[in-house]
Amino acid sequence: MEQRRFLELGDVAEELNISFAQVYALVRRGDLAAIKIGGRGQWRVERAKLEEFISRMYSETADFIRDNPFVGSDLPEVDSSR
Repeated sequence: MEQRRFLELGDVAEELNISFAQVYALVRRGDLAAIKIGGRGQWRVERAKLEEFISRMYSETADFIRDNPFVGSDLPEVDSSR
């Protein structure tokens, strides 16, 4: 099945498992590229732009993990006998 080129903000929210308001904020801040079509403010996100955004988030997360190492002592003890 062929995927649609453009997604509505609700579709993006579903893909990312976040709220519509969060997607709208990403678009308005310029973090996620989108186009506004029609006179009623309908936003569309090109699937390729969504994939670029996801890749960028993976990269930023990797940078964060590298710069902020996890401290294992923050975890509760795990009972390995189970």
